[in-house]
Amino acid sequence: MFTIKKNRVICATLAAAMLVSGAPVMAATATGTLVVTATVLASCTVVGSTIAFGNYTSSQVDQTGNIAVLCTNGTSYTIGLDAGAGTGATTSVRKLTGSLGGTLNYALYRDSGRTNNWGSTIGTDTQAGTGNGLTQNLTVYGRIASAQTPLAGVYTDTVTVTLTY
Repeated sequence: MFTIKKNRVICATLAAAMLVSGAPVMAATATGTLVVTATVLASCTVVGSTIAFGNYTSSQVDQTGNIAVLCTNGTSYTIGLDAGAGTGATTSVRKLTGSLGGTLNYALYRDSGRTNNWGSTIGTDTQAGTGNGLTQNLTVYGRIASAQTPLAGVYTDTVTVTLTY
């Protein structure tokens, strides 16, 4: 009798195990979407270098400087240079001011032949470009004309670079 009960328990356990393991697992799925967005704003930065003419001895002196422009890819821009801080300066004739007084005339150009003045009127005497997401270096060509008779001393000027985009 004990064996019959034992067999019944074993059979019932096996039957239950078979029912559980043999039952199909029903899984449902659903799908949806995830919207991902980003906005890239047009932006630019500009940094100018120093143009160091060195010693002036009444002969023409040419020198170059650099303007580094970094704009987002596809951003159109223009670079303009003001007349500088020298008294009486214009964008055609800029003036270095001496530490002991006096001025020394100079000019800034957009081309190596020094024929295209670099000024501040968009569409006339500025430099245009389009950003590519990398730093773009623009050369500034400077010239101090010959036959000037300045006082001895150190001459300086500060020109404002304006980046419009």
